[in-house]
Amino acid sequence: MEKKGSITVFLALILSLLLSLVTTGIQSVQAAAARTQILNSMDIGLYSLFGQYDRFLMKEYDLFFIDGAQGNSDLNLAAVYDNLESYMKPVLKQNSQKLALKQGGFTGYRLATDEGGEIFFRQAVTFMRDTLGSQGVGLLLDRYHKKEEKIRQAEEAGRQSEDGNSLENYDAEMDSAAQKSQEAEAASKSETGSGAEDIFGSGEESGGNAGGNEIVEAPKPPAVTNPIPIIKQIRKMGLLDLVIPADRGISENQISLSNLVSHRQLQEGINLPTENIQTSSATSQILYQQYLMEHLGNYREPSTAGLKYQIEYLLGGKSSDRENLQTVARRLLLIREGINVSALMTDASKRAQIQALALAVASGFLIPPAAVVIETALILCWSFAESIVDLRELFHGGKVPLVKSPADWQLSLENLSNFLQEMDSERKDVEGGMSYEDYLQVLLLSTSRSQKLKRGMDMIEAEIRATKGREQFRLDCCIEAIEVSVDVRANRSRTYTVTKQYSYI
Repeated sequence: MEKKGSITVFLALILSLLLSLVTTGIQSVQAAAARTQILNSMDIGLYSLFGQYDRFLMKEYDLFFIDGAQGNSDLNLAAVYDNLESYMKPVLKQNSQKLALKQGGFTGYRLATDEGGEIFFRQAVTFMRDTLGSQGVGLLLDRYHKKEEKIRQAEEAGRQSEDGNSLENYDAEMDSAAQKSQEAEAASKSETGSGAEDIFGSGEESGGNAGGNEIVEAPKPPAVTNPIPIIKQIRKMGLLDLVIPADRGISENQISLSNLVSHRQLQEGINLPTENIQTSSATSQILYQQYLMEHLGNYREPSTAGLKYQIEYLLGGKSSDRENLQTVARRLLLIREGINVSALMTDASKRAQIQALALAVASGFLIPPAAVVIETALILCWSFAESIVDLRELFHGGKVPLVKSPADWQLSLENLSNFLQEMDSERKDVEGGMSYEDYLQVLLLSTSRSQKLKRGMDMIEAEIRATKGREQFRLDCCIEAIEVSVDVRANRSRTYTVTKQYSYI
């Protein structure tokens, strides 16, 4: 018996609706799966791309950047994007979604040198903050900021002492005092001779030495060594020859500055402004300086490539190690002179020694009016010689206190005339004092932020370029963040546009 089936119009409508719902659900699931797969491919592509950070930058400087030049001298975004695609395509081919990458590109990117080096600065500060922790940061602040103002005032005082030209004018002032003394002596003799003639008449008329009294000459003052001319000659010597240990020598390395960050036109990123963060705070400055001290070379711990004295370059900005070291040594001398002059002026015992020697020198030269001139010159000479001994101690790796007590004073006034022979035997390392590196830190605090940023990047570039195969390295080709947008066709019928950002910080 044959059975016949039938369906009502109402049920047919219901089934069509259900079928549409199921079909829509399937398409929705397919679309969601496609979007998820596209996002996964984007994530894997970006993770893989940013995993190819510059290994030298990370190992030597703890910085994460992609070399956007791909070994060349110009930014090659096409090659970077092709690299990204090579990681995305295998993910898009998985499953049965039939996903195909139609087109794409970078809609924004940030470079290490953008905004005056802000990106580089932020990475360096972040690394140091994570490394030191809050307690270490606090110790750094206490260690250097309290000394910054004292150092600034001392350097200014030393500069004023040098600008006063007291030693340069010493000879002229001595001649002037001698002339005044001779004029006073002549006037005194004239008055004495005239008075004696009026009262006693000439010696012959009165019978000469009638009384039989012998004329006794006044005793000569004991011989005294005037150290001022000696110190004036020593001041004409090269400063580095006076303070640098002979066994260490001075680096003669030189580099060309014309193609470094601070001297060339830089490439710039697009469409990815940095976040509003406080990077000009005192804490950030100290952290950045500590980063520089740990990653760049200086006289005590020189670099192996480029300029050896890289921290000194931050302060001097010259193309040779010798010139930069000369700049730093000169500033250190001014600081120590300012501090040592102040110590002499406040030490009653040393002031008494200076006054006694000034009077002795003035008497020995028969120029009593020159005592004040000699005293001023002695203060400057003694502080200069003491400062040279201080610098020798610093460059030998010792420590010198910022403010000296009488017990910390090294060079005696008696040894001032031959201090070149005595300075190494006189100098001493003071526990709790400031090392050469400590003085560099404080000097950096007074250096502009922009200067420290650009010159710091100069030194990184110069050292990396000294590596074989990296001669064309440029920091303004180093990528820190990227925004990428791609169009992906799904199931040959629908196109999805996906935009995503990624950065190291």
